[in-house]
Amino acid sequence: MVPFETTLHVRDACLCLHLQRAARVTARRFDEAFRPLGITQGQFSLLMSLNRPEPPTIGSVAELLAMDRTTLTANLKPLERRGLVMVTIDPSDRRSRRIALTPAGRALLVAAVPIWKRTHAAVERRLGRAADSLRADLMTLS
Repeated sequence: MVPFETTLHVRDACLCLHLQRAARVTARRFDEAFRPLGITQGQFSLLMSLNRPEPPTIGSVAELLAMDRTTLTANLKPLERRGLVMVTIDPSDRRSRRIALTPAGRALLVAAVPIWKRTHAAVERRLGRAADSLRADLMTLS
């Protein structure tokens, strides 16, 4: 049997637990902010990752977002149905797929960025001077 003291230690010390909790709370805050646009924080991040001069491959987006390709493909489906993204065959490698923002997807990002800026600024204000070191530490982990 695991002693209750161990449970308390894990509750208080586990980095993974605290990162997950903070991520969920933060994601809910952004989800609420993006609700008028009909997107989630995850969809915003995905759309933003496509805002490039050339359409990226599914593999490169999956790597950037630390997702497996299957999860990314599943997350693209509702955005495709809404006409925000378009998945096409890569002309230089027919086995690969490229993802592009549609004009509607670009317009949605134009509307979403000010919401992201306001919400992000509020989160940073709450963190104070710790925001920069937290960002650096999280980048080190990922």
